[in-house]
Amino acid sequence: MVVEKVQLGATDVWVSPLGIGTWQWGDRWMWGYGKDYGVDDVRAAFEAAVESGVTFVDTAEVYGLGRSEKLLGSFIASSKAQVCVATKFFPFPWRVTKGQLVNALRQSLKRLGLQQVDLYQLHFPRSARAIETWGEALAEVVEAGLTRAVGVSNYNAEQTGRIYNVLAARGIPLATNQIHYSLLQHEPEHKGVLQTCRDLGVTIIAYSPLAKGLLTGKYTPQNLPAGLRRRMYDVERLAEIQPLIALMQEIGGAYGDKTPAQVALNWLLCKGTLPIPGAKNARHVRSNAGALGWRMTSAEVAALDEASEEASKRKGE
Repeated sequence: MVVEKVQLGATDVWVSPLGIGTWQWGDRWMWGYGKDYGVDDVRAAFEAAVESGVTFVDTAEVYGLGRSEKLLGSFIASSKAQVCVATKFFPFPWRVTKGQLVNALRQSLKRLGLQQVDLYQLHFPRSARAIETWGEALAEVVEAGLTRAVGVSNYNAEQTGRIYNVLAARGIPLATNQIHYSLLQHEPEHKGVLQTCRDLGVTIIAYSPLAKGLLTGKYTPQNLPAGLRRRMYDVERLAEIQPLIALMQEIGGAYGDKTPAQVALNWLLCKGTLPIPGAKNARHVRSNAGALGWRMTSAEVAALDEASEEASKRKGE
């Protein structure tokens, strides 16, 4: 399937407008890898993504303690598929030098079996060192040819501006800011992150775009998610979001029975972001890819804005 590409910031990196997140690949604590799904399932997810034109794959060194990168690397090697790979540096408290970031990327490349990644990101701003230190380190890995582009994750508006300036002084664009953004998470809009990134030409990558499954519509007060998510999302919360789910089902029906998940992803595409839903298997990937090839009207987006804000307001009461 041919999918029109989008540009990451002001870089020369062009990717599919929808990506795939790989936190589930190898993670046993949150997602239960190795219990009801395993390597064959995530390999099938990778292959389905490529077939669907979803060729932007996001991972991190801490996902499954490196297992996610190893799995992705093995899939790329065996398939020879042309994918754009993004991974992340985790600022552990003992990481205090620029050289540690460079070494961490080299280790990620080793696990991935690659000479270069397309995007390298700082996973969190929390660190024993200043943001500017890590900005300089990002510039160094670009100049060393270890990554084509660099970005951040979970950075607020002020932090994004600071690292943007450090990189700009070296002639390197800040490509992306990967943030928690969905119909149930509007903080990026309220706290200026979205506007700052738009002003600076930084692409927003939206993680947890389906709110860990809440926006798929398959969970109700009578059907709770399993595992850790059962404790995170109780019966009351699931009851609060049912009006939003009903509206998503209504809008999806107007576009050929699109699912709530596809509507949720399309909402993010309409907002000009790059969503990266996770996927444990090929069925999840094919479903997510159904968000491509159509667009809601501005009135429908506004209706979802209002309904989702109401759901968020009830959560805070």
